[in-house]
Amino acid sequence: MNIATPPAALTPKDFTTDQEVRWCPGCGDYAILKSVRATLADLGVEKHNTVFISGIGCAARFPYYMETYGFHTIHGRAPAIATGLKIANPDLDIWVISGDGDALSIGGNHLLHVLRRNVDLQFLLFNNEIYGLTKGQYSPTSRPGTRSPSTPFGSVDNPVSAASFALGSGGRFIARSIDTLLKHMPVVLKRAHEHKGAAFVEIFQNCLVYNDRTFSRFTDKTLAADNQIDVIHGEPLVFGRERNKGLRVRPGTLELEIVTPGENGIGMDDILVHDETSRTLATMLVSMDPPAFPVALGVIYCDPAPSYVESLRSKVSELKGPGPKASINDLLRSGHTWQAG
Repeated sequence: MNIATPPAALTPKDFTTDQEVRWCPGCGDYAILKSVRATLADLGVEKHNTVFISGIGCAARFPYYMETYGFHTIHGRAPAIATGLKIANPDLDIWVISGDGDALSIGGNHLLHVLRRNVDLQFLLFNNEIYGLTKGQYSPTSRPGTRSPSTPFGSVDNPVSAASFALGSGGRFIARSIDTLLKHMPVVLKRAHEHKGAAFVEIFQNCLVYNDRTFSRFTDKTLAADNQIDVIHGEPLVFGRERNKGLRVRPGTLELEIVTPGENGIGMDDILVHDETSRTLATMLVSMDPPAFPVALGVIYCDPAPSYVESLRSKVSELKGPGPKASINDLLRSGHTWQAG
């Protein structure tokens, strides 16, 4: 009697192609690639149902390095291609890979629509606050004063906050991680994958050639504990090397402040508890920036709603329902103006 042998568990190697990875040595993209491969293996996804779609830029090489289906599109248009693909085949597991220049400059309009429509996919934005592939020009997320080939005397532009943009676009899942947090990132990616709808993940990624250490104010090992806060649903918003700092709403205002439980009559009951379903709290958290506040990491906002394809298919089914029989011949001969029933 033949007994079917169950398939072996997938490993990151199963998602590794024979293509040479062509990023600069030491680029943060390597760590993200490693985390994504490990995450997909742990999830046991079906390779033939998985698609990576990218635009233009350093991050856009990603599909070549994943042993899945992939589509390298044009600048900023990956969300549009991904939307069409999801409508055509809703069973596909779609990951969109983009950089801050690709997604928030020419692609800003497309990113807005994929989020407001709530298309069921994972959108990973690699944010290094610079254009890397085209040799270091300032990007929409670059900070004022950034010196680059396109701003040799320092940028005067106000930067875009990627997470704030995603929230303002109607995104239902907003999360953050850092390229070097190899234990943290897979947890965030798995949460994004299980979310039904558009899951937006901003990953702070170092470009050591054109913008090295731009995030050092919260990634440097000596500063990280006091300048990062990992937000977890249902748990107090505390941080610090000794876990002795917390966030609360300043009395009489709608603003956050950092407090120390045990001082000035402040107890743990005064510390905010993270509620990932609160858009108001999420808006305050994504606005924080070191050194005044720690940067918020983890799942900042998650409030599921019907996905775009679900709503679209429901409407199509409704329109296909029972109705009066129509004659195409009568319609064509009814005059120059047609009116929907």
